[in-house]
Parts: sequence; structure tokens; C-alpha cells
Amino acid sequence: MSEDLIAENLQKLRPFLTEFSAEPIQHFINGRSVGASDGERFANYSPIDESLIGEVASGTREDIDTACNAAAAAFEDWAVLPGNQRRDLLHAIADAIEANAETIALVESFDTGQPLRFMSKAAVRGAENYRFFADMAPKARDGLSLPAQHHMNYSLRQPIGPVGIITPWNTPFMLATWKIAPALAAGCTVVHKPAEWSPCTAAMHVKILHDAGLPAGVVNTVQGIGEVAGKALTEHEAIKAVAFVGESRTGSEIMKQGADTLKRVHFELGGKNPVIVFEDADLERALDAVVFMIYSLNGERCTSSSRLLIQKSIATDFIEQVKARVAVLNVGHPLNPGTEVGPLIHEKHREKVSSYFEIAKEDGATVAIGGNTSNLEGKGFFVEPTLFTNASASMRIAKEEIFGPVLTVIEFKEESEAVSIANDVDYGLAGYVWTSDSGRGIRLARDLEVGMVWVNSENNRHLASPFGGMKASGVGRDGGDYSFDFYMETKNVCIATNDHSVCLLYTSPSPRDLSTARMPSSA
Repeated sequence: MSEDLIAENLQKLRPFLTEFSAEPIQHFINGRSVGASDGERFANYSPIDESLIGEVASGTREDIDTACNAAAAAFEDWAVLPGNQRRDLLHAIADAIEANAETIALVESFDTGQPLRFMSKAAVRGAENYRFFADMAPKARDGLSLPAQHHMNYSLRQPIGPVGIITPWNTPFMLATWKIAPALAAGCTVVHKPAEWSPCTAAMHVKILHDAGLPAGVVNTVQGIGEVAGKALTEHEAIKAVAFVGESRTGSEIMKQGADTLKRVHFELGGKNPVIVFEDADLERALDAVVFMIYSLNGERCTSSSRLLIQKSIATDFIEQVKARVAVLNVGHPLNPGTEVGPLIHEKHREKVSSYFEIAKEDGATVAIGGNTSNLEGKGFFVEPTLFTNASASMRIAKEEIFGPVLTVIEFKEESEAVSIANDVDYGLAGYVWTSDSGRGIRLARDLEVGMVWVNSENNRHLASPFGGMKASGVGRDGGDYSFDFYMETKNVCIATNDHSVCLLYTSPSPRDLSTARMPSSA
């Protein structure tokens, strides 16, 4: 049955795979598809069976310059377009995404290895992002009324200018919408550099935007390698701000690259997120959440709960239940709707993730489940869902972001110890707390050094709430009005309401006195 479903989905996908193999994926600049200025391309392979999907234009500094200039030229008209017109256009884009959601999900699954069951939801989520920010567009410029005794102050917001957006490969389509939608709602124009390991849906995304009526130059997509195209984008003088999702080390480099032009930056970076389970928790629901938040999306999720901090009094039984769940996870072809864990994105990434299997053993942890690479009929970049037990907070597996289907278990006795372990990492993106003690939930939400805390819940995203991290996990916040804080400049206007006194720079005699005095005649 599963083989039939895979074959059916491959048949639906075939026209697009034929298109990708027949012609290289191009840039999209100023409303049209163009190749790299020097004709260079790179190969894109599926992580499922290592087959060649097709070639992709490799962006140059010249390509980035052309795209940035197009965004700058389009900015003047797009910035002054009434918010209700931007709203209507963004809703049209959302309609088009929904109409193409199945295709987007199939392409993304084949391109990234992410299971179709998750990608189908991510495609729909992309449409939701556009609808949410579409409805915010008419009021994006609104500010505050701030009256004083003799003056009326009011604030207003204006789009910052052309912005650079660099997105990752784990859920590329949805995360691109999460950045591009608020930028467009704010009145910014965009140059988008997608991850080189997942180029396909970025090309589909920009085509959908322009087919829906987006003017030429408002969104430009340049494919390419981060060290070349990405670096050129972050350094370009026309780009006023850079939004980036990816590794913390890369975020640091981008901040350096944008320093000379004083670029505003927004970073969503790495995480080593704790899920803390206390003995008084609803353990069945906690178990569901623990397994879902690390093994869904192949563990390639910045908010994954990759550290399980479990209270010693319940540790033995809870760990056994986790082991039982992990042992029966369905690893397989991502186009099978029943697959829960697919292949990792790239051979290099599989090498990174699998290197921690030996690191765990060397540090004295136990590989309780998994700990091996695998494949389908000798192909693909699969790893077994893995569980490390008998770990301590000082081990590398407890401190470093692995970014795969790998969970590290650490035991604790008391609440204070749990907080100490949770905070003893460089990262501070998300935390999850499971307890029936409301006071404890409030205390940990306060004391955890993270940007987001979920109490008795998995990652449940509310589009109006702030999303982002502390420490090495990021700079700034996405979500609702917080996104506009990044994509817009706030201006204050101060107007006098009466004839208030104006300070004079001079004392006696003042220029005012001299102007009324009789000036001596010349000799």
C-alpha cells in the first residue's frame, strides 16, 4: 500500500521534476528569469535517492548587484502603495499558494527529504502567513499619539527600504513566507537568497508572487552559494536590513559583513532547547510532546526539544517509554504519507549528525536507541532516530546543536538543578516545561534564559506573538507588530500647540534687545 502511495505522489511530481531537469533553475530579477552573469551552475540532488534533480544558477556579486538595484528602483512606488492595495495583493498571493499547496509540498519533500505529512501543513502555513500580514498592511504605518503640555507628539512608521532575506533549507517555503510576507506588508522590497541545498520551492515561490500581480522588482530571488551570493547581499549598500535564519556562526559573519553599511539585522539562529518534565506532569501528554518535538521534521528544526531534562523520581519509567516510542518510528520514503522520519538534507549534514554517535560513546553516554546511518535500497542520507541516555550537562551532546533526530536525556533532582542545567548552554531559543504546579510553570518561564517558553504544550505558534531567542540563538523578534519593528523606521513628529517660551542662547544683552536699540552712526 505504501509503495502505491509513493508511486502516486511521484507521478504527480514527475512534470515538475522533468521541468527542473530540462532547464536550470534560474534567478528571478526585476520580473524575469535570468541565469548567472558568468553562466555558472551547481548541481542539486535529492537526499532520498541521491538522484540529480537539476542544475541551479550560481549567483555572483554582479547578480546580487542587479537584484539589489532592481529592489531599490521598485521601492519608491511600492513603499507609497496604499496599505489596502498591498492587503489585497497579499491575499491574492495566499490564494495562489493554497491552490498550489499540494505541488509545493511534494516538491519540497523531494528536495529536502522532509516527510510529506509535515510539508503539506507547511505549505498551507505559508498561505496563512501571507493572510495574517495582509490584514495588518493597512495599519502598518500607524503610530502613537503622545500629547504633552505645550506640544503634540505623534509617531508614524515608514518602510526601511530594500531588505535582504536569507532563508534555511529545513522548511524553506514556509520560512520564506514568514520573512517575505511582513516585509511586503510593511512596504519594503526584497532580495531573497534561499539556501543552496533547497532551491526548488524558492523558484516556485517567486513565480507565484509575480503571477499573482506583484510588480517587477519588488521581490527578487538570487540562487547561489552563501559565501558568494549571500556575502554580496549582506554587504550591498542598497540593502538597509538583513533577516537571516540559520546557524549562529553564520549569523556572526553576517553581522560583521553588514557593519560597514550599518545594516539592521534580525537573526533566528541555533538552539539546544530543553524540555523539562517534572514528576507531577501529565506524563502521557508530556511523552507525546517530547517525541514529537525532536523526531518530527527529521529533527531539523531550530525549536526542537533536543535535551530531555527528566526528574530522577520518574526517569527510569519515562525513559523506557521514550525508547519504546522511538523504536517504532516509521523511517522511510518521505513521499509516503505514513513516514515520520525521512533522510537528512545532505550528505555533509548526515556526516555531522552521525559524528555525534561516537562522540556520545567517547564522553560516556549510552546510545539507547539508534546510533547508525541507514538508507533505502543503498541510497539516501538517512540516520536512525537516536536516543542518548546516561548523559551529563557537560557533554558535547548536551551543549552542541546536532540538528537531527537525536535526543539527549539528562536527569535532575530539584527545580533549581533543572534551571541550572537548562541555562548552561550558549543557546537560548526555546524551552518547554511540563508540570501541574502553576507556580512552578511561572517561575521557570521567568528563569529560563530563552526567548520563548511553552508550559504544558509543544511548539504552538501564535502569529501575533513574538518569536526569537536570546544569547547565541538570535537577535530581534518576528511575529505580528514585532516584525514591523524590524522592517520599518519609527519617526516622531512634535508640533507646538501654543506660544510656549523658546530658550535663548545668549544672556544680557540678548539679540532681541539689540534689535530694538538705536544703532550708533558710523564715524
